[in-house]
Amino acid sequence: MSTLLPALLLWFAPVEPGEMETLVKRLIGVFTAAEAEAADPVSAEQALLQGAIPGMLRRLDPHTIFFDASQFEQLKELEKSTRKGFGSVVSVLPGRVIFLQTLPGTPSARSGISGGDEIVAINNIPLARLDMEQIIGLLQQSRQQQARLDVRRPGNARLLTFLLTPEDVQSPAVDRAFLIKPGTGYLRIANFETETGAQMQKAIESMGGDKLEALVIDLRNNPGGVLSAALDVCSLILKPGTKILTVRGRSKETEEVRVADTAKPYSFRVSVLLNAKSASAAEIVAGAVQDHDRGPVLGEPSFGKGLVQSVYPLSSGTGIALTTAYYYTPSGRSIQKPLEGAQIDGKAGDAQTREYRTDKGRLVRGGGGIQPDEIVLPEATTRFRAVMDATGILTLYATQYLQKNKVDERFEVTNSLLDDLQVYLSQTKIRPGLAEWSTERDWISFRLKQEIFNQALGVARGDEVEMRRDPVVVRALESMSGSGN
Repeated sequence: MSTLLPALLLWFAPVEPGEMETLVKRLIGVFTAAEAEAADPVSAEQALLQGAIPGMLRRLDPHTIFFDASQFEQLKELEKSTRKGFGSVVSVLPGRVIFLQTLPGTPSARSGISGGDEIVAINNIPLARLDMEQIIGLLQQSRQQQARLDVRRPGNARLLTFLLTPEDVQSPAVDRAFLIKPGTGYLRIANFETETGAQMQKAIESMGGDKLEALVIDLRNNPGGVLSAALDVCSLILKPGTKILTVRGRSKETEEVRVADTAKPYSFRVSVLLNAKSASAAEIVAGAVQDHDRGPVLGEPSFGKGLVQSVYPLSSGTGIALTTAYYYTPSGRSIQKPLEGAQIDGKAGDAQTREYRTDKGRLVRGGGGIQPDEIVLPEATTRFRAVMDATGILTLYATQYLQKNKVDERFEVTNSLLDDLQVYLSQTKIRPGLAEWSTERDWISFRLKQEIFNQALGVARGDEVEMRRDPVVVRALESMSGSGN
């Protein structure tokens, strides 16, 4: 009789406390039996590193993860604020990739590539028959080593060939900052890294510093990052001594984190924008702003990831990310959404019904994540807009337009330009009805201006066009108009 069945029965038998040695012996027994009796060869790495250990950790919570040697190395790379790349911003379309901008001093800029150039093939692989997912995968793969790009330049019949070697390209955490109207700044934090606080202060000073009347802080799509960076950001907008968060865990002493007494925060009005992809450090900042009534929080409910992940290196280059504590906002709300079987905020279900109040006594909801003071949704996508974006037709038209025209920051879309675009769309068999065209005319004008700015003046200028029309940003500006801190 095979020894595998008795071993499995032993493994799944009830376990008494203090039987660690017995459990380890059972695990070894199961592996030994499988190695001897299984129809196919059994790999120790597959059975233990990819099977038993990850399976055990999944019973704890979804965020506790075991990393093999290669995964742990990737994790350490992600902690850096630089990544390998060519320093360009591209628009990916079905079967096509068009350069929108090349960043100064990067491989793509030094090679002479410019906005409007189109990649025809990467490492002799034509893009025309690839779907968008395949193209994105090919672009990611090409950034790992020297890549050959065959490029079509507008107005040039001959293909150009470029050999690009990827380099470490700095990825700024504060990637957008500009005056959205006189006296009011807009600032977008893409993620929280070691230098985020310093970058934010520099960006604020570039917009006027203490002379600003208000600031929109956009944390949408921000996955979080380093806790210290969230504290640095809070120190720029909250008073010295203000509580930012509380950390509580089974094996950790409860810790309150406050703004340093030496902090010199700005006093202008603020608003914070969130969506379902705002997580971790982004939620810490938003929760502190909301609980201290520093300004309105608008957008959509955030992701709900408020746990302390401690990363421990193990033997043979492996590692483990283990949940060791949870983050709570100043009013006591758990940022972490309840995990299966967990009781983060007292009794199960208690977090949703318990009342939490801000400094001014406003009622705010618990239960994980940050619930905005006002729900503001992004503009809905219509069938026409989906077609325009999916085909990339506005990007292609902007490229053609810029071959014959130069634009500056004063550029505006005129009626005659829209008429010309309508003819161009008709030639590509996109023929909206008169009513649809009239309804979408404002949207077409702003999107066309954005695409032209992307290629002529840089993606940052194109983003400014988009943000001035964004309904969440517009509502944030309205909510701060004439309000106090």
